[in-house]
Amino acid sequence: MKRFTLPLTVLAALTFNVSAADDDVLADVHAEINGGCESCHTEGGEPTDDFVAENQACQDCHGSADELEGDHHAIHAELMMCSDCHEPHEMPFNQKPSCDTCHDDGRTVE
Repeated sequence: MKRFTLPLTVLAALTFNVSAADDDVLADVHAEINGGCESCHTEGGEPTDDFVAENQACQDCHGSADELEGDHHAIHAELMMCSDCHEPHEMPFNQKPSCDTCHDDGRTVE
């Protein structure tokens, strides 16, 4: 029985961490990895009025929209900020934004 205790404990811990992480929003995951709200909000952890600093923080870690995979990033680069699609305090970290949130003209894949 002792032989199985450690592997079962590790399996249970991994299972719990994965399911708990599924509920985390992007902001929770980023704060956990980078050490708090200041990792995205440079004004002492508080959001800025125009979100320019936060958008730059996204690009500092993930690269500019032109460098990211997928044409949809480059197309929106000059018009929008990262958080316009990737809602950090609302969107679960494992969910991808949906184009039809803004584009309801039938051009998007359902």
